[in-house]
Amino acid sequence: MRVGAVRWRSITSLPGLEAMDSTGSKRPSDNRVYFSRRVAPLLLVGFASGLPLALTGGTLQAWATQQNVSLQDIGLLTLVGTAYTLKFLWSPLVDRFAAPWLGRRRGWMLAMQWTLALALMAMGTLEPQNNLSGLAALAVFVAFCSATQDIAIDAYRSDVLHKNERGAGAALSVLGYRLAMLVSGGLALILADNWLGWGGMYVCMGLIMFIASFGTFLAPEPDVISKPPISLADAVIEPLKEFFSRPEAITVLTLIVLYKLGDAFAGALSTTFLLREAGYTATEVGTVNKLLGLAATILGALAGGSLMARLGLYRSLFLFGLLQAVSNLGFWVISVGPHQVWLMAAGIGIENLCGGMGTAAFVALLMGLCKREFSATQFALLSALSAVGRTYLAGPLTPPIVEYAGWPHFFLFTVVIALPGLLLLYWRRRDIDKIDMGQNVAKS
Repeated sequence: MRVGAVRWRSITSLPGLEAMDSTGSKRPSDNRVYFSRRVAPLLLVGFASGLPLALTGGTLQAWATQQNVSLQDIGLLTLVGTAYTLKFLWSPLVDRFAAPWLGRRRGWMLAMQWTLALALMAMGTLEPQNNLSGLAALAVFVAFCSATQDIAIDAYRSDVLHKNERGAGAALSVLGYRLAMLVSGGLALILADNWLGWGGMYVCMGLIMFIASFGTFLAPEPDVISKPPISLADAVIEPLKEFFSRPEAITVLTLIVLYKLGDAFAGALSTTFLLREAGYTATEVGTVNKLLGLAATILGALAGGSLMARLGLYRSLFLFGLLQAVSNLGFWVISVGPHQVWLMAAGIGIENLCGGMGTAAFVALLMGLCKREFSATQFALLSALSAVGRTYLAGPLTPPIVEYAGWPHFFLFTVVIALPGLLLLYWRRRDIDKIDMGQNVAKS
C-alpha cells in the first residue's frame, strides 16, 4: 500500500462491469467510471482547488466594501489574483522538485493546501479598514499558493487518469471546483453577515480547506511514476522541445485557442447585456446565473464526462463543441424575445449545460496532451493558451462589435465564430485520435 493513499476496490472491478474502449483495453462502463479509485477523490481535490478563488476575489471585495474602503483601493484588490495568469512561469519548479512525502505531485498539493488553510485563517485576523495593505499582501500569498496548488493538481490529474477516465475526471474536478466557489462566494457571505462575522468566516474557510485536503490522502499515486527533469533548465526547455516535436503540435495549439472561442465571446459581456439591454434586475440575473447556471454547468460536466466513456475524445469534442456553439442562440432568443424571466433562465440554463459538456471534453484534451515527465509545465502552458481567446480577443473585441452590429447580430456572430474550431477538429481528426490512443502523449 502506497504511503498516504487509501486502498479501495473500485466498483468497476466487479465481474461484468467492465467494457472495452476503442483501443481494445478494458474500461469501466458508463457512470461506474466515477467510482474508480483514481477518479472519485478528484471531487475533493477539485473542491480544494476552487475554494481560495473567491476568497481573494469577490468575497474579499465584499468585505472591503462593507468596511467603506475607497472604490480605488477596492479596484486595486482585483490585482491580487495575478498569480493565476502567471503560474506557468514557476510551473517548471513543480516539475523539477518533489516534496519528501506523498509522491511527486501529491506532496506539492498537500503542502499548498495546509499552507492555504493557515493563510486563510491569518486573513481572518486582519481587517480592510485598519490594515488593508497587510490583508492584500496575505491575499497575494494565498493566490500564489492556490495557483501553485492548481499546477500540481493539473499535473496529478494528467498523470494518474487512464485515457478512458479523463472525461469523468474532468467532470468531477469541475463539480468540486464549482461547489467550492459556491461555498466561498455564496455561503461565505451568508456566514459573515449573519453568524461569524468576516474574520470568523475566513477562519472557517481555512478549516474547510484542512478538511478538503483529505482528498489528497485518498488520491492514489499514478500507476507509472515518471522521473522529474534532471535540471531546472531541462524542466523549462524539455517540455517545450518535446511538445513541439510532435507532428500535431500546431494543430492542437490552434484548436486550444479556437475550441471555446464562441463561448468566450458570448460570455464576455453577458451580465451587462442581461442588465442593460434585456432589462432584468440584478436579483433576477444573480439568481439565475448563480443557482441555475451553476447547476446546469455541473450537470453538463457530469453528463459530458459520462458520455465521453462511450464516445471517445474526438466525437465528444465535436458533439459537445457543436452543442455549445448552437446554445449561444439562447442569448439571441433573449435579445429578440419578450421580457420573461423564464426565457432568460431557459437560455442561460441551456448555454451553461452545453458549456459544461464542452469544458469536460476540453479538459480531457489538455490532460491527454501532457507527457508525465512534464505534465505540470505543459498543462500550465496549455491552460494559459486556452485563455488567449477569452482575455485578448473576446474581451477587447466584444464592445465594438456590439456597438456596430447590435446585440442580436452579435450573438449570431458568436455561433459563427465557433465554427472554425469545429472545422479544424473535423479536418485533423487523426491527430485527435492519436491523442485518444495515447500516441506521443502521456507516456513515461
